[in-house]
Amino acid sequence: MDDNKFFHSVYLNEELCNGCINCIKRCPTQAIRVRKGRAVITSQFCIDCGECIRICTHHAKRSHYDHPDILSNYKYTVALPAPSLYSQFNNLDDINIVLTALIRMGFSDVYEVASAAEIVSEASRTYVANHQEQWPIISTACPSVVRLIRVRFPNLIDHLLPIHPPVELAARLARKYAMEKTNLPSEDIGIIFISPCPSKVTYAKSPLGADKSEIDGVLAIKDIYPMLLPLMISAREAPMELARAGRIGVGWGGSGGEAAGIITDSYLAADGIENVIRVLEDLEDEKFDNLSFIELNACDGGCVGGVLTVENPYVAQAKLKKLNRYLPVSMTHIPSDLTQEEILWSEDVEYLPVFRLGDSMKESIMMMNRVERLCQKFPGLDCGSCGAPTCKALAEDIVRGKANETDCIHILKDHIHSLTRSVNSLVNSASANEVNGNDYRYIFKQYLKKLLSDMSLLDATLNHSEDPDSNNDKED
Repeated sequence: MDDNKFFHSVYLNEELCNGCINCIKRCPTQAIRVRKGRAVITSQFCIDCGECIRICTHHAKRSHYDHPDILSNYKYTVALPAPSLYSQFNNLDDINIVLTALIRMGFSDVYEVASAAEIVSEASRTYVANHQEQWPIISTACPSVVRLIRVRFPNLIDHLLPIHPPVELAARLARKYAMEKTNLPSEDIGIIFISPCPSKVTYAKSPLGADKSEIDGVLAIKDIYPMLLPLMISAREAPMELARAGRIGVGWGGSGGEAAGIITDSYLAADGIENVIRVLEDLEDEKFDNLSFIELNACDGGCVGGVLTVENPYVAQAKLKKLNRYLPVSMTHIPSDLTQEEILWSEDVEYLPVFRLGDSMKESIMMMNRVERLCQKFPGLDCGSCGAPTCKALAEDIVRGKANETDCIHILKDHIHSLTRSVNSLVNSASANEVNGNDYRYIFKQYLKKLLSDMSLLDATLNHSEDPDSNNDKED
């Protein structure tokens, strides 16, 4: 498989990880294990939803993104503010205040992602109406949802909306207009997205539906927020007229906003990765009737709930709705020079069977049978003490050669109890003179050696307390 397919913005800071199991329980694709007292992220399974960042109380899960000094790398820079950026500020009644502050921060120009969202909404309305054979059509604005479907729900790939997400369309249009305005070559122009989540950082490096993204860098909203606050004070006095988006585009920042832009009554909108998975499972089981469009967001509340934001997602949603009261319905339409080829995907999204156990059908069936047999041996408590989120996940790890049965504390406990019973029986036999003294000492020594070894293994399993410097496990 192409390594580029598994670029990830989410990563682990091993120095901060203490081996708790909070993250393995919340990861929607079971991509995390705890081994040798530290979390390990399996790259192929990760969809960069950021749920582990959200749940980690030790802040050991982090996201890669760019530093604001990236602006100095280009002669001309264009900021792409996500609609969710506007929801981070109190009492904001004019988007132009934020956009003006971005210019004063050092950007040469701004192009709102919300503006591109209105173009995508218009294109999506046409596509949904003309492709009823694909109903329900699933939104592709959230990269984590697309990645989830690609690896876990292959039967739903044909339902994906093959239109570039607003951030990508905004980047393309921003570069095009900047080149026309400045006569600079493309390499001198930096298109910088201001993101609410790690998922879109990953998209910029490894896009789906396109060979290459036009986004040159990604900044986190939480880094930009404190820089904008003082600049917005002066910007309120004389804001520049820069806004190009209306209610439809800005509404994409929250859950249900995209579906509202499609303008259809037969839609479903869900946010939060657990709810998203539940909807996809029900969709795969054909439990929905008469739906034309499904909007799914991995983060609670939509993009306003991304882990790179600063505001509570539900407070942010309320702010976004209040801001929308002052906006027209829509301000941007599809430009006459924008072709369908520029809007639609240039590459298909293909199924990646990363969860498949074997390389062939026969091997997969044999390994699945072994998984079932192992699951019958395990207690079914899904306690996480083994470092895997469920007993089935541990069984799959064992079959893949990445774990052992004795990683299960209950199996190990039973094994030690059996061993101690054998030692006790040996002692009783020896005291009854049923074995030769020399034989007794030798056998007892072997049992004792095995018992001490298994006790050490039990301590390691219980405490996850090995030396951090000895943790060199990595997974691609």
